Amino acid sequence: MTQTTVDAPSKDRAQIPARTLRKDRYWLSPLVTFVIFAAWVIYATVRSMMGNYYWVDKYHYLTPFYSPCVSDACKPGSADFGTFVPAHLPFFIPYALISLPFLLGFRLTCYYYRKSYYRAFWLTPSACAVPDKSPARKTPGAYSGETRFPLILQNAHRYFWVIAGLISLVNTWDAIKAFHGADGGFGIGLGTIILWVNVILLWGYTLSCHSCRHVVGGRMKNFSKHPVRYWLWTQVSKLNTRHGQFALITLGTLALTDAYVALVSGHAFSDLRIFN
Repeated sequence: MTQTTVDAPSKDRAQIPARTLRKDRYWLSPLVTFVIFAAWVIYATVRSMMGNYYWVDKYHYLTPFYSPCVSDACKPGSADFGTFVPAHLPFFIPYALISLPFLLGFRLTCYYYRKSYYRAFWLTPSACAVPDKSPARKTPGAYSGETRFPLILQNAHRYFWVIAGLISLVNTWDAIKAFHGADGGFGIGLGTIILWVNVILLWGYTLSCHSCRHVVGGRMKNFSKHPVRYWLWTQVSKLNTRHGQFALITLGTLALTDAYVALVSGHAFSDLRIFN
């Protein structure tokens, strides 16, 4: 028998003159993500720094962009947790100073958001089988992934998750207070429903986080010895499959909730009352 000799594979990649061999519109998804994220960031930034139209005293509606309101300039009744931020500060200091930075950090370090903005804003890469446009990729030995500053801060996601959970409790309190009638008793309006839908979805996003799944079931070696933790882990795991959807949907519910409260507060229209 004649033995066939197979040449060793080349260490260099095949030289393809085209940027990519993909023929589909791979750029459409990151483009849509770029537009949605950019629009949301602009809207959220303007609203959180506006300092007005965030509180409806008659029905106790507080937008999540101002919760908890801790500035001395907060409207009477909107600061349930006290105020300790001086009123006369630059406009770019938000009234919800203790919550917004942590919520921003929670979303920026989220696995799904990282994938989205890496592709949409940094093009690293914009899609599978498309070259990475990161400047570090062009310099041999310069690429370090998320092991160096500033991207190593992505590892703080688990800590941001803890604070985001506490802030979700504050949002839940705001939604409970929204059961406020025009005469001071119990009441339900369209704003109440919007606030509750938003907070439920926010809990879905928070509890479906990978960090939550690890806290509930991490390092558990024997399921039968920990039936409660195992059950909780299975429930969080089910939510975890929808984490990306919660991440995007809550952007919409946050903007919708804020816009509704702002329009009612600005007397653009009255709250649609269901009861009282």
